[in-house]
Amino acid sequence: MSKNKSDFIIGLDVGTSKVATLVAQKNSRDDYTKHNDSFDIIGVGLSANNSMRHGAVVDLEDTISSISASLEEAERMAGIPIERAIVAIGGDHIDGSNSTGVIAISGENGEVAPTDVERVIEATQAISQPTNREMLHIIPRLYTVDGQGGIKDPIGLTGIRLEVEAHVVVGSVPVIKNLTKCVYQAGVDVEDLVYGGLASTYSMLSKKQKEIGVALIDIGAGTTDLVVVEEGDILLSAAIPLGSANITNDVAIGLKTSIAVAEAVKIKHGSCLPDQVSDHDRIDLSQFDPKEDQEASKRYLAEIIEARMSEILLLIKEELKSINRDGMLPAGAVLVGGGAKLSGVVGLSKETLRLPSALGVPSIELTGFVDKVSDPSYAAAIGLIIYGLDHFPQNKGLFNPSPSAVSRAPGKIKEWFKQFIP
Repeated sequence: MSKNKSDFIIGLDVGTSKVATLVAQKNSRDDYTKHNDSFDIIGVGLSANNSMRHGAVVDLEDTISSISASLEEAERMAGIPIERAIVAIGGDHIDGSNSTGVIAISGENGEVAPTDVERVIEATQAISQPTNREMLHIIPRLYTVDGQGGIKDPIGLTGIRLEVEAHVVVGSVPVIKNLTKCVYQAGVDVEDLVYGGLASTYSMLSKKQKEIGVALIDIGAGTTDLVVVEEGDILLSAAIPLGSANITNDVAIGLKTSIAVAEAVKIKHGSCLPDQVSDHDRIDLSQFDPKEDQEASKRYLAEIIEARMSEILLLIKEELKSINRDGMLPAGAVLVGGGAKLSGVVGLSKETLRLPSALGVPSIELTGFVDKVSDPSYAAAIGLIIYGLDHFPQNKGLFNPSPSAVSRAPGKIKEWFKQFIP
């Protein structure tokens, strides 16, 4: 059977320490039931990336090489050429805020039409933004028709005035343009840009968690993303300018060793809970580098890691306080990203945030090369695939997005994409 290009969705997550590419093949429509969707992972590509800082490109050529290596590996496994991808963007330049839009309902009979919903969403862009900031997403939350609020879907209701409360995600123009340029120069069209923290909520949060209140914490290398969802709506999105790379740097300083050895020691022996580590346990650093001739205390290593991870979690706690959700989210915290693999991070999260905490697992059924993407660091990449199924016109038969689904912000980004097409 021939392979149709529209049968595949590619997610490209360009992170501070790695580039992950996933190729997914859509199952037949008969395989889909509402809120119970699945797809096959047929290609996975992973490459190291050391040419970004906090989500921003600092070395163009090296970033292009890392993207190309990840794409090539995924192409070989999937057996198809990759020509387009949905790309995750992250970093401490990302900022989320709430906005409102107001319009007069245009229909002759006063009924809210889909065009009215589109217009009121666009009206949220009236908020003043610095010239170096661009909207990535406008995420409608609740609508109000003639003073009657709390409406999820206003289409068909009658009135004169339509309002919307929306969550708006913006990013830095230079960062967006540089990342887009790297992807294009690696030979791939950018189908869409998606905030990585938002993508992770698609893959790692269940409908029930989103309803009762949950915090998604994506601990990346350069930054930690926080997205809070309640009653199906995003209350908060924020980027904490600290990540697992900061922990590695602290370990390198504390143990007086190289970054490479510090990373390896952190992964193999690290813990966020020093009280659970014996004072007598030692680590022979020569196992990681023959040039090293010292031993390190495993408990001291845990104390270093705990100090930095606690700082990250305390910053998250402050963000939760800002929306009056400190210790008040019934579904707790879901931890994903490479930093979530550290031993004891769930326990430290419970203690610091005073919330139920757990490692994230995909909330939908995955088939294919599932063993290769079971790692929590693939949360955003898997989310990109689900986002693609949910939001592109050729895929809408598979899902039924409501007016509260994520809207892609109109603006200059699409024009930038065209600049990089040969």
